Amino acid sequence: MATKGNPGDNRSRISLSSLLIVAGLCCSFYVLGVWHRSGFGKGDSIALEITKKAEDCGVLPNLEYETHHGNQSTSFDDPKQDIKEIDPCGEQYVDYTPCHDQLRAMTFPRENMNYRERHCPPDEEKLHCLIPAPKGYVTPFSWPKSRDYVPFANAPHKSLTVEKAVQNWVQYEGNVFRFPGGGTQFPNGADAYIDQLASVIPIENGTVRTALDTGCGVASWGAYLFKKNVLTMSFAPRDSHEAQVQFALERGVPAVIGVLGTIKLPYPSRAFDMAHCSRCLIPWGANDGLYMMEVDRVLRPGGYWVLSGPPINWRVNYQAWQRPKEELEEEQRKIEEMAELLCWEKKHEKGEIAIWRKRVNNEYCRERDSRVTLCESSNAENVWYKKMEACVTPYPETTNSDEVAGGELKPFPVRLNTVPPRIASGSVPGLSVESFKEENNLWNKHMNSYKRVNKILDNGRYRNIMDMNAGLGSFAAVIESPKLWVMNVVPTIAEQDTLGVVYERGLIGIYHDWCEAFSTYPRTYDLIHANGVFSLYKDKCNAEDILLEMDRILRPEGAVILRDNVDVLTQVKRIATTMRWKTKMVDHEDGPLIPEKVLFAVKRYWVVGDNNSTASD
Repeated sequence: MATKGNPGDNRSRISLSSLLIVAGLCCSFYVLGVWHRSGFGKGDSIALEITKKAEDCGVLPNLEYETHHGNQSTSFDDPKQDIKEIDPCGEQYVDYTPCHDQLRAMTFPRENMNYRERHCPPDEEKLHCLIPAPKGYVTPFSWPKSRDYVPFANAPHKSLTVEKAVQNWVQYEGNVFRFPGGGTQFPNGADAYIDQLASVIPIENGTVRTALDTGCGVASWGAYLFKKNVLTMSFAPRDSHEAQVQFALERGVPAVIGVLGTIKLPYPSRAFDMAHCSRCLIPWGANDGLYMMEVDRVLRPGGYWVLSGPPINWRVNYQAWQRPKEELEEEQRKIEEMAELLCWEKKHEKGEIAIWRKRVNNEYCRERDSRVTLCESSNAENVWYKKMEACVTPYPETTNSDEVAGGELKPFPVRLNTVPPRIASGSVPGLSVESFKEENNLWNKHMNSYKRVNKILDNGRYRNIMDMNAGLGSFAAVIESPKLWVMNVVPTIAEQDTLGVVYERGLIGIYHDWCEAFSTYPRTYDLIHANGVFSLYKDKCNAEDILLEMDRILRPEGAVILRDNVDVLTQVKRIATTMRWKTKMVDHEDGPLIPEKVLFAVKRYWVVGDNNSTASD
C-alpha cells in the first residue's frame, strides 16, 4: 500500500488531473462548435474546424488490432465489469455449423440432396455458449500466401490429402497444408485451366467480374481468378469431403456451405457474369433441367456457363470414368436440349470443356417461349427457403435486339461507382440516382471515421470481411481492394431488396436471416461490420443469439464494427462484454448529440481449455 507522499501517488494525481483537463477542453471545444453550427452537417469553416478538434478527442489510440498468433494479451481501456460471462462450448463443437449439422442432416430425405440443405435447430436446441478455437490455432497467413498455405492447426483434417492426392487439391507438409492450385479437372493447375477459358470468355478486361462456382471443392478456381480481378462466390456441401469450404475460407477465398438441392440459391436474378461446374457431380440433366433453370435465373444476360468433366467428351472418357457410354450420351443429350430451351448459345467444346452463353435479351428467344413455362417475374428475387420451380425466369423487357436485358454493365472497376441499372431504371422502390450518390458520399465519410479508430482496417490484416446489413454495398465499395473481399449480406427482412444492386456494382453477397446461423464454419471472418442490424431485428429474435453467431464466425483477434442507435448499442455492449470481447463505444462522426453511435470490438484470443475471465485485461 502506498504511503502518504509516495511519488507514485503523486504521479497518479497528476495523470488524473491531466485527463480531466483534456476532457474539459474536448467538451468546451465541442460545445463551442455546436454553438457555431447552423444545423446537421452544416456550419462555417471555424465551427467545422473546432468540431473536428473535438472529434479527434474520441480517437482511441490504445485499441489494439494487431494479431499475436496466440498471445492472449490485449490492450483496451474498458472498465472492468462484474458481469457473468458466457461459458465456452465443449471441444466437440470446435467446427460446429448449426444449420448444417451432420447428425441432424441424416434425419432428412436424401432425395435431391435435401439432407445437405439448411436445417437449423429450433430455439430450444440452440447452443448458448462460445465456440472455441482448436488448440494451436493461429491467425491465417496474409494474402496471397494464404492462397497456397493454411496452418494445419486451424483445420486439422487430412482426409482430402488422401482422397484427392492425385488431383493436386491439397497436400500436408509439416505443420501446414499446401494447395498447389490443382483440381479434379485441372490437375496441372488452375492458371492453365483459366487461360483455356479466357480464350473464349472475356475474363481479362473487366467484362466478367462476378462468378459462381457450384460444387467448388477447396475453391482453387475462385482463388486463382483473383489474379484476373474476378470475384467468385463458391459453394459446396458439408459432406464426406470434410472441410472443403473451411479450407477455402482459411485460404482467403469467398465460399459458403451450400448445395443445389430443392430450394432456390440465396442469390438474386441476373447476379453472375459467369457460372462454373468442374466435375461438380450435379445432375444437370435430371428433374427436367431444374438445376440448369436455376443457373439461368442467377446468370446475367450475356453471361457464360462453363461445364467441364462428365459427360463432356464422353466418347473418349467413358471407360476412365467407369460409366456406361449410353448413360453418358443420354446425360449430355439432356443438357444440350435444356441449353437450347434456355436459349443459350453454345460457344465452345474442346476436350472436356464446354461453354455456353446466355442471350443478351429475349429477341432471340421468341420461339422457345411457347415451349417452356415462364416463371412469374415477381418471384425471381423471392428465394429464401423457396422451392425451385420448373420454369424459366423471363428476361426484363427491351426495345431492340441489341439492348442488354436489365441494362448493360460497365467493365470493372468502373461499374463499382457507376449508377447500377436497377437504380437508374427505378426498379428498386425508394431508391434514386441522387440517393445512390448520397449513400456513396456518406459511406466515404463513415469509412474515414472508422480508419481513425482502426488504422489497419485496409492494410491486409483483414482479408475475409462481412457486412451483415449491406444495403447498396457502399461499405464494400469504399473499402474495395485486392487485399480483401466483402460478403455483402442483405437480410431477408430488409425494407428494400438491394442485393441485385450489390451485384451490379461488381460485388458479391447473399440473402440471409440473422435469426438463424450463417452457412459457414466457425472462425471464417476477420472483420464483421453491422449497420443497424440490431435495430432491424429488435422484435424478431434475441440479440444474444445474433452476437453468439457473430462470435462463432469471427476469428480470434478479429474485429467488429457495429453502427446503431445508442440505446440498442448499450444493450449490445453489455452482452459483448460477457463474450471475451473488448469493446469501446464512440460518438457519431458528427458529434455526441447524434443518437447513432459506433461500437468497436475485438475478440480475444483463446482456444479449447482456456477459461480466463472475460473481464480481465
